[in-house]
Amino acid sequence: MRKARRWAAVAAGAAALATMASGPASAARPTDTDAYGPTYASAHGSTYANPPETTYEYPHGTGHARSYGAREARSYEAAPASAGEPVSAASLTTPHAGWRLKDSGSTARFRGLAAVSRTTAWVAGTAGTVLRTHDGGKHWRDISPPGAGKLEFRDIEALDARRAVVLAIGEGEASRVFRTDDAGATWTESFRNTDPRAFYDCLTFFDRRHGIALSDPVDGRYRILSTADGGRSWRVLPSDGMPPAQKGEAAFAASGQCLVSAGSRDAWIATGGAATARVLHTADRGRTWSVTDTPIPAGDPARGVFALAFRDRTHALAVGGDFRPDQPSPHAAAVSDDAGATWTPAAEPPKAYRSGAAWLPHSRRLAVAVGPSGSDLTLDAGRTWHTFDNGSYDTVDCAPDLGCWASGERGRIARLEP
Repeated sequence: MRKARRWAAVAAGAAALATMASGPASAARPTDTDAYGPTYASAHGSTYANPPETTYEYPHGTGHARSYGAREARSYEAAPASAGEPVSAASLTTPHAGWRLKDSGSTARFRGLAAVSRTTAWVAGTAGTVLRTHDGGKHWRDISPPGAGKLEFRDIEALDARRAVVLAIGEGEASRVFRTDDAGATWTESFRNTDPRAFYDCLTFFDRRHGIALSDPVDGRYRILSTADGGRSWRVLPSDGMPPAQKGEAAFAASGQCLVSAGSRDAWIATGGAATARVLHTADRGRTWSVTDTPIPAGDPARGVFALAFRDRTHALAVGGDFRPDQPSPHAAAVSDDAGATWTPAAEPPKAYRSGAAWLPHSRRLAVAVGPSGSDLTLDAGRTWHTFDNGSYDTVDCAPDLGCWASGERGRIARLEP
């Protein structure tokens, strides 16, 4: 009976997809439409004008994305009765489902996102901004670390509803890590990069104590920072277990998903900017790494894998492309069912560059991908993708209770709702 119900849910989702896939106009509410037009900021580096009244940031050969974390190790708040009826994965694929914008009261660009539950989420972004909600997005509290106004936050990991670690990117001392134990009432700076050659991009946690952060290559190899006390202190790991980086290769600072983890010891790095877009894998929390090529196009500083999402240690999605608005992004998604050892191109990838991806919890097939030009849904574990929204989002994250959130430019924050 339980198996039959699961297949019925998938079938219902597939039927609904015909309506959702007919295009953003039929699936998105007016509030879901990007009122600001597309923007294509994607990484750190120089800023190039892009009319009308938009800009995009060109990576200096480096970039960044967001860590997913080990969901089994995270605690989360149960949604109270006021949050509404429990949601199911299938209910999020109906014709009425979609992103519902929440008023953040901010104009920051939020590339860092941590979904704790349907009620609680954290976002981190430009001008040192960190916001937190505990009522499903009705109200957002500005809990930015004091004195961080000149920093660029690109990744945040919530260890639970009150504890979080946030990463600022940049060359030299611009790369910093802060931690809070009291829902952002106070923050402690736990790491400040003093090596001008390092540029930290993203971080991930295996559990509440163990985590790693990623820097673009230093002396030809990616640099890994490690913590064993929940982000209170950090140390640089030896680089002898890291394969050499390609010329021009780096990670993209787009969504906090260039470094992701699953389980207690496994993590993966997504790369681009070089001749081949690759994925690196560690099974020992960052001490040694293997590497494999992906079919996602590269060969340019603006192209590569921008985000990874692992459903478990074995099954994964990769999305990316070329973030420049005047460039196409064919073959911008791939799947793996062997822990990232090999990658297969999506049969029907998203039609444009995508910077973030997340699996819907408790589903083997459902996942979403987001980017500046829209959002896509897959019902077959990443083999085919169908656009359901045309709003601009940079990153997406889902909590175990099916609280799926997305965030992006000009304070945009939304929750996926039936």
